[in-house]
Amino acid sequence: MIHQFPVQVYYEDTDMGGVVYHANYLKFIERARSDYVRQLGNDQNAMREAGIVWVVRRITAEYIAAARFEDQLVIETEVTSVSGARLSMGQRVLRGDKVIFTAEVEAVCMNAKGRPVRLPAEIRALL
Repeated sequence: MIHQFPVQVYYEDTDMGGVVYHANYLKFIERARSDYVRQLGNDQNAMREAGIVWVVRRITAEYIAAARFEDQLVIETEVTSVSGARLSMGQRVLRGDKVIFTAEVEAVCMNAKGRPVRLPAEIRALL
């Protein structure tokens, strides 16, 4: 399943040239991932109360083309693999039908002591 999340580029997202500042793509894809897991039914507040949180372990990103002030973007997110404590997601930022940014994000479940823990069965079932 591919989740789609719309993003409007505001002035605050850009640099002096009106181009989206590179770090803001990471914010955009984070919002999209958070929305995706929420829509799947994963309650991150309940996870935290149970002593488990998601932590990004690795992001591999490619900037293909620049987004600009007032662009309408769509972030596509899909699960690419699930294993043990690890969840990998592929993400693409599109302007119209053109891919302008891609990322592969690996997240892990950690306990309150900062140690990896297996994904709870109820989360695995959602994925």
